[in-house]
Amino acid sequence: MFARAAFAIFFASIAAAVSVAAARAQIVDYSKYPNLKGQWERYAVPGIGGQPSFDQTKPWGRGQQAPLTPEYKAIHEASLADQAAGGLGGDLDHTRCGAEGMPFEMVAFRPLEFVVTPETTYIIIADYDPLRRVYTDGRDWPDYIEPTFSGYSIGRWIDDNGDGRYNVLEVETRAFKGPREFDATGLPMHKDNQSIFKERIYLDKSNPDILHDEITVIDHALTRPWTVDKRYTRNHDPRPEWFESICAEYNAQTFIGNQHYYLSADGLLMPTRPNQPPPDLRYFKGAK
Repeated sequence: MFARAAFAIFFASIAAAVSVAAARAQIVDYSKYPNLKGQWERYAVPGIGGQPSFDQTKPWGRGQQAPLTPEYKAIHEASLADQAAGGLGGDLDHTRCGAEGMPFEMVAFRPLEFVVTPETTYIIIADYDPLRRVYTDGRDWPDYIEPTFSGYSIGRWIDDNGDGRYNVLEVETRAFKGPREFDATGLPMHKDNQSIFKERIYLDKSNPDILHDEITVIDHALTRPWTVDKRYTRNHDPRPEWFESICAEYNAQTFIGNQHYYLSADGLLMPTRPNQPPPDLRYFKGAK
């Protein structure tokens, strides 16, 4: 009886020691990572205007001076013309509550949040697209990736200045589905969805409350890779407000057949362009 009790105590001690060792092994030194805590808002460049654009230093639409191929420049011009006439142009799917996807989701129309773990850095997007996962666990590209609007991201933290701490997150993102666009003017990406994005995410050296996301886009709608330096500012409120955005909950845009209407505050259907025909009411008795 005594021997059994002794063995039980011995094995319990071993199990406890293993548990403590495992717990210690899981402790992460987060001081090695940059402080990305808080709410990050879109940096508004003075004099540019408030509309969200891929290159924050330039106005949206034509003002972006995107290096589009002739084919995709014509697609963008057609989108702008349709919008000028009251239509939605290339922004149709976005208006219907479709996902924004990369790179539009990174404009920070609503604030972003970064959650850093050793295996994955999560980018929480408080708009149509809820989350990006950047895998930093050393994995290689899978043989098959299910395409998504946000794509599949593999990254690595690097110590760029040799001080023993990580200061740059390098990311590559592939495997997309569409349609996707650069901004709400319908500035297009190629329909083949073969985009590749390369990012360098880091805090500003002179101001840790400014975050940079240098994004380089490689896409067949472009004549060359397009690189921009997106910037975000940290909200100093220790308890910032996080807004819930559910597009379909309050979207008054109404689509019937191939026509786009608008639901007014009084619950009536309104046209969105001059001389627009009403919906086909043939299935409603007494309709004129």
